Amino acid sequence: MEWVTYLLDIVMHIDKHLANIIGEYGTLTYAILFLVIFVETGFVVMPFLPGDSLLFAAGAFVAMDMLNLPMVLGLLSLAAILGDTVNYWIGRSLGRRAYSKTWVNHQHLDRAQKFYDTYGGKTIVIARFVPIVRTFAPFVAGIGHMSYAFFIAYNILGGILWVSVCSLTGYFFGNMPVVKQNFELVIFGIVAVSILPIVIELYKAKKASVTE
Repeated sequence: MEWVTYLLDIVMHIDKHLANIIGEYGTLTYAILFLVIFVETGFVVMPFLPGDSLLFAAGAFVAMDMLNLPMVLGLLSLAAILGDTVNYWIGRSLGRRAYSKTWVNHQHLDRAQKFYDTYGGKTIVIARFVPIVRTFAPFVAGIGHMSYAFFIAYNILGGILWVSVCSLTGYFFGNMPVVKQNFELVIFGIVAVSILPIVIELYKAKKASVTE
């Protein structure tokens, strides 16, 4: 359980951790941010990485002139797009065999599938803003052999929107005194809002099972 505690500490104190990284690694920070976003979106075994809060914090540090806005938006959008692309092709290569793999969380897989059943191709864009589902959505698209031309269009749109919305929100609001003084609460709010669609879907599924 130590790793869970450590992960929660990173998520809830992402501003302090990112400040330490910037101070220690300088411009290499962009490579670290790129890697985190790429891994979170590119591999179904890493859905717990703090994508939303990391982007918000990066935007806040841009406002403090510690990071460059075009670099953050450009590099991290590319990381998000490439991550989903890799995830798509992994899912496509595995096909339905993915359900027999022990390293794939089948509950998360089913949750992503429900998003597809509800939203269709738009899931690639909508899922960007939903933790866990974000990581599994392109994987499920690959399993279902969604047309790559269709997928990449939504992938590019979703990647740019996700990075821009989260980073620019941090840029415009992250440096406000009230936000800086309550950064942990803001991050908690971001996480809560992000997982709200999952909670709603689980509630609907439970309610439907009771009425059947």
